Amino acid sequence: MCTNFQQRRPLSSSRDANEPKPPMPPSKLLFRALKQGLSFRPIISAFRGQSLRKLFRQSPEELVLAIIILCALSGISVYVIYTYFKYFQSRQFTRFPPQIAKSLRRALYYSNYAPDPKLALKYYKLALQQCSEAGLDPFSDEVMGVKIQLAAWFEKIGSYKNSIEVLESLLRDCRKWIEVMEKSVRDGLVDKSGSLAGTPKPQGSTTEGDSESEKDTQPENLWAKRSRILGKSVGISVKLGELLADDHVLQGDSAGQHLIWAVETVLKELQRRQTQGVKEGEGDWMTPEQIGGALEALGNHYESKSLYYLAAPLFLQAITLSPPNSCHTAVLMNNLAISLAQQPVDASPDPSQIPQAAGSTVAARPSRSSLLASARSWALQAQATAQKVQGEDRTDECDEACAVALCNLGDIAAMAGDKDEARRRFEESLTLSRKIAFAPGATQAQEGLQRVSTKPSQGST
Repeated sequence: MCTNFQQRRPLSSSRDANEPKPPMPPSKLLFRALKQGLSFRPIISAFRGQSLRKLFRQSPEELVLAIIILCALSGISVYVIYTYFKYFQSRQFTRFPPQIAKSLRRALYYSNYAPDPKLALKYYKLALQQCSEAGLDPFSDEVMGVKIQLAAWFEKIGSYKNSIEVLESLLRDCRKWIEVMEKSVRDGLVDKSGSLAGTPKPQGSTTEGDSESEKDTQPENLWAKRSRILGKSVGISVKLGELLADDHVLQGDSAGQHLIWAVETVLKELQRRQTQGVKEGEGDWMTPEQIGGALEALGNHYESKSLYYLAAPLFLQAITLSPPNSCHTAVLMNNLAISLAQQPVDASPDPSQIPQAAGSTVAARPSRSSLLASARSWALQAQATAQKVQGEDRTDECDEACAVALCNLGDIAAMAGDKDEARRRFEESLTLSRKIAFAPGATQAQEGLQRVSTKPSQGST
């Protein structure tokens, strides 16, 4: 039996060798093709010493062109990989669960890279639904950030109504949470530590080495959450004011209501912190620049309504909160200058349009000459501020502020009856505006020159 078996085995193997091999699966064929296509061995061998010299002697132009193309393709590949990991693998996605992050990546892809409004909206809605199903806090920065991003995308594609609806819904929810939290404080349901009364406090180690990590992982108490949501509400309300005042919407009254609420909330919260002190875990609330932005937004609203006597004190407060070495400070000074110059002497403020916490800033009306003198002083300060900003802080806004300041000085001089000074300022503004390609400044300067060039048949306003 052993002999027979040993004789049959080679016969069996020879027969199998003659049979055709089974076909390779398509997945393995694809993998082999990719492996061969992505192999750098031919390229490396071509650029070795002797081969490179031979190629250069044969066709130097083609070799240089090939090297340039290869370097360009390598640079593009590195940039694509870098962009992918920097954008799609950044913390704005990785802080979400994988499925939500996947939906958000697709939403932003169809928003920015391959615009498709239907698919973008589909994945935004899916991401919000997944956030709700995953039990994420609807008032966390992550979830609110998705809604704010959705509103920004609606604004980008021109759907202002939907953008406003998203922000108004989010603002209502935030204000409702704040009202419930403050009522709980009044009812004694929140203790001094910012936790619900009767809730056991977590006991943790207090060693020196773990102190930093404990601060990072310490849960947010109710006072800290209120501070964060209140600041977010102010920003949303300011944005709503800007959207409602847009030329595509033109709901000025609603815009004013949102902006007044934002400023009143800012001032009331500052007053509360001064009188009651900062609560445990509350921390900082809004930066001076953010508070100044809310004041500036309301000032711009009043200026658009020709309510200059209400805009001026808001611009003045915004200037005090703005960094001195900033181009935007010069813009605020220009706004204040024109608000002072345009004020009618007999204006009487409407109490319903003054923020409650800022009503005391409206004082007795000054004379026309003192208003023009103050306006000229602020316009000169705007010009000086814009000129002294240097380095990384200097932007195009500085040059534009200089041009606007010169134009404002021309307007103020024309109002004061000094046409020669007005003409000189307008010409300087026109020259600078053309130099920096600032079309609005050039237009305003030309209009000013036309006004001062007419014969004095009518009195200046």
